[in-house]
Amino acid sequence: MSNAEDEYKESFGLGKTPNLDKAKKALNLALDIRKFEIGLYWQRAAYFWALIAAAFAGYFAILGSEHLEDKEYLAFIVSCIGLIFSWAWFLVNRGSKYWQENWENHVDMLENEITGPLYKTILHRPETRSFFEKHFIGPQAISVSTINLLVSIFTISVWVALLVHSLPPFHYAWAVSGRHIAVGGITLVVMVYMRFGAATHLGPHQHVVAKRTTEIVDGTK
Repeated sequence: MSNAEDEYKESFGLGKTPNLDKAKKALNLALDIRKFEIGLYWQRAAYFWALIAAAFAGYFAILGSEHLEDKEYLAFIVSCIGLIFSWAWFLVNRGSKYWQENWENHVDMLENEITGPLYKTILHRPETRSFFEKHFIGPQAISVSTINLLVSIFTISVWVALLVHSLPPFHYAWAVSGRHIAVGGITLVVMVYMRFGAATHLGPHQHVVAKRTTEIVDGTK
């Protein structure tokens, strides 16, 4: 057993002087937070799907309008918005998966002495199933979060295609529109900042405390 694992188990009551009550509380808390993270995961997915669906509706409504002026440029703006929504959804999926796995790892480490390796023990159907059942209608060890990530990547690809479709036709004398460059540049900057500027700080934290005092004085004096 490594020193890091010894230190971990000592922190949660599973060291040389066991405190099973402390370890049980830690395990239950890890299970509850894991369940909470999964609930948030699907709430966030529903939130982003609503935004992305609204962007899709707006994009095709603009292009389908017969009396709207400069509709290609407006469709370009909406496609940039949809691209940002889809990119944010992709990053949120990865962030949610990170914290879900964090609590699952805690459960893995804590459960042995409390419940036994329940979470780590997987029971599944025998491998002697028929080909059709095994590959089509039967249960399969497939990561739901990975599927969601792949869907978000596909959605990003669709928005990139729609963005290109909304650009003016290209020819050798094509004058690049400044407003297209501005909107596209802002979109790119926001996407890059989302990826590299929104990372969770995992290093040491320092906190500043400010306390105030309150008292009541006798106003009759």
